[in-house]
Amino acid sequence: MSELKDKLKGLAKRVEALEGKITTEEATKTSIIMPFFQILGYDVFNPSEFTPEYTADVGIKKGEKVDYAIMDNDLPVILIEAKSIAEQLHKHDSQLFRYFGTTTAKFAILTNGIEYKFFTDLDEQNKMDSSPFFEFDLLDLKDSEIIELEKFKKDKFDLENIFSTASELKYTSKIKSLLTEIWEEPNEEFVSFVLAHVYEGRKTKNILNQFSPIVKQSLKQFINELVNKKLSAALNSTSDENKVKDESKQPENASDDEIDIDAGIITTEEEIQGFAIAKIILSEIIEEDRIYYRDTKSYFNILLDDNIRKWVCRLGLDYNKKYIRFNDSDKTTVYIEKVSDLMNHKEKLKTVTASLIN
Repeated sequence: MSELKDKLKGLAKRVEALEGKITTEEATKTSIIMPFFQILGYDVFNPSEFTPEYTADVGIKKGEKVDYAIMDNDLPVILIEAKSIAEQLHKHDSQLFRYFGTTTAKFAILTNGIEYKFFTDLDEQNKMDSSPFFEFDLLDLKDSEIIELEKFKKDKFDLENIFSTASELKYTSKIKSLLTEIWEEPNEEFVSFVLAHVYEGRKTKNILNQFSPIVKQSLKQFINELVNKKLSAALNSTSDENKVKDESKQPENASDDEIDIDAGIITTEEEIQGFAIAKIILSEIIEEDRIYYRDTKSYFNILLDDNIRKWVCRLGLDYNKKYIRFNDSDKTTVYIEKVSDLMNHKEKLKTVTASLIN
């Protein structure tokens, strides 16, 4: 996944730099969409594999063309409808819908170069679903989305495998959207469901309104307690690991001066909390025992493989303006209000770490 991720992140950076200069559909195709499918391994200059202006006759309309078709044994397997980077995709779903039913393709992609929507025919065979089973934003790619994109690479493409997971993806996306809505503002139906298990009286409109903020508060407290529990476990693990590590580095006959070589450096609870948060985030892509920290008088280092040359980020928490500095090409620095804001830079942290992994 790391290679695909790096290439997609590179394309995203290029798009961000050129976005203001890409003003037409043709520019979008050549500058973003074709390079995207090149990254997935397709020869975009081979019309027998990646056919431009593929003819998809619709009823009495002859000569209707879809922008691209990815071919297999001279038959289309994926149709691609491309729009200008400036256009909203929902306006064009019906156009791709018409094309889908006239070909052998089992998948259709609607894109403006930044947003990508993947469709198939889960609801009714040979009829494109009205909603996508998978969608993502190139400028805000998540690791879980890159894992799904891996399946669409030319060397990994398996029609049956993708189709079998499409249903799961579709409903996973819908469930996550529903949970997000409930998290932000529990609806009456959800409040009623909760009260059915905890409140014995009548669930009148007034009662539902009265309990709505209580349910919202309880939900947030529950999630926060789960996160804190995981953080506490990581903190305890970190404390034990570093105690053993520090003791193992002290020579048996060391003098008090030698043992006290780092006197004056105090590792704060806030710094340990930052390390624990980073450890939880990075454990998604590497083994936990590869993540270390080293404190200095100026900043707090989070390292890979206990190698100071492989510092992932530096936390400056002892200043009026707290900051995170990432070990990327620009040594990007972002200012934060509290150490837990590190969670807001999860993808950046993982991207930098991925660049240091051997």
